[in-house]
Formats: sequence, C-alpha cells, structure tokens
Amino acid sequence: MTDRAITSLTNDTVKAVRALHMRKEREATGRFLAEGLKFIGEALDQDRAPRLLLVGQDARPHPILERARNATREAGGEVVIVTHAILEKISRRDNPQTVLGVFDQAFTPLEALEPRSAPCWVALEQVRDPGNLGTIIRTADAAGCGGVILIGDCVDPFSVEAVRATMGSVFAVSITKASVEEFLTWRARWAGSVIGTRLDATVDHRAAARTRPALILMGNEQAGLTDRLAAACDVNVKIPMRGRADSLNLAVATGIMVYAATEGL
Repeated sequence: MTDRAITSLTNDTVKAVRALHMRKEREATGRFLAEGLKFIGEALDQDRAPRLLLVGQDARPHPILERARNATREAGGEVVIVTHAILEKISRRDNPQTVLGVFDQAFTPLEALEPRSAPCWVALEQVRDPGNLGTIIRTADAAGCGGVILIGDCVDPFSVEAVRATMGSVFAVSITKASVEEFLTWRARWAGSVIGTRLDATVDHRAAARTRPALILMGNEQAGLTDRLAAACDVNVKIPMRGRADSLNLAVATGIMVYAATEGL
C-alpha cells in the first residue's frame, strides 16, 4: 500500500494536526498528539493504534515503526509521509521527532472504576500544571496505581505538554474526570482509606493508618486541598520539611505519598 505524501505546510491535514495543541480542538475532535517512537510503541502495547501516523521522510527503518504502520492501517487509520519542515511546524520544535501519532482520547467513567483492582489510586483537585499532571500519571503507572482521577477544573491530561511528561504512561493509566459533587458521592462508597495532604495537617504521612485500597487525594499547586475535599478524607497528613523550603512540587509530593501508601498494602 502506498502512503500519502504531504509537502505543503498549508495542507489541511497539517493544519488539523497542529491545531491539536489547542484544548478546544482536542475537546472538539476527541483526539490528541503523541510524539516519538517510544510513545507510539507504548500505545501499541496497550492496543491503541494511531488514527493518523505521520512519518518523516528521513525516518529510519525500525521494527516499532513498521508495526505502527501496520496497526494504523488495520485500524482504518492513515499513514502519511511528511517533510522535516512539517514535523517542525506540528511539534513546534527545531529538532522534532521523526514519527508523530494522532490518537483517540480515552477517559474511564467514574462508575466504571474498580477500586479493589489496585492497591492505590490517585485523585487530584484542580491541578493546573501539565508537567505536574504528566509526571503524576507516569508515577502512578510506575507504582502500579489503578488510575488517576481529575476533580474539578484540571489541566487537560491530553495536552502536548502533559502527554510528553507521561513518557508514554498516558496509554497505560486509567484517567477519569469528575466534578466535586460526583467525586464526593462516589467517595462515600470507597472501601479503603482516603488520605489527603495539607500543610496544616499534624499527622506524619508515614504514620497514617491505611487499608487497601488507598486513595491519595492531592490539592492544587498553589492553594492545596480545599476544605471540602479535606473533610472527605479519613485522615489528612503532611510530609515533613527538614530544610528551608516550606513545600514540595506537587508531582514530587504525590510520588512520595503513593509509594508510602503502597508499602505493606
């Protein structure tokens, strides 16, 4: 099968893919952009074939690339050969990856989650930084968490920046969106421990009693966990600060909490 080739920077396909940098376009199409063979390979391992696979003219032969070509075609997608200039324009980078993929977004409904399927889960309230969110998704994957729940007005997990920070884990981790009200109703049926983090908490995070499955609830980067969600936790804890810094980056703090929560569970 002969792949279509595009050389014009003003081609409609190029414009459509580049538009996926904008949240409104991602929401309208239900798609997102992932860059590089590592990401493509992670997607294929999770049976997620690209809807559109863009391959640079100078891309070297690789088993993952050939696998991606075949998977894209078999899923009814399209493989397109593009110039280096097009890759630069789409990725907004001077040294772009030679392979880009457009994928369908996947959100798991709150009611479809199975809490007992994993020892630990993560819930984030109004997280704003895409790098933090992507890193947390990657950490949740590494720690064997069941998924990440986004509460309220959070940054888009399928933004280019967030996806990059996941290092491919965006394809492996269940991602759920919920309003505060939806989350609180669902949380009332949670069978294990719900552990929040607050700077004004008095309990050390290592001393908190916890039962499986543990749900780690983290707040916004600037304001932290709101009073309403903190009140829904079984316990609120703090991570001790031994130096001059009075707080940790959200992604770092979440990693500490996740690994502490899974010890012994």
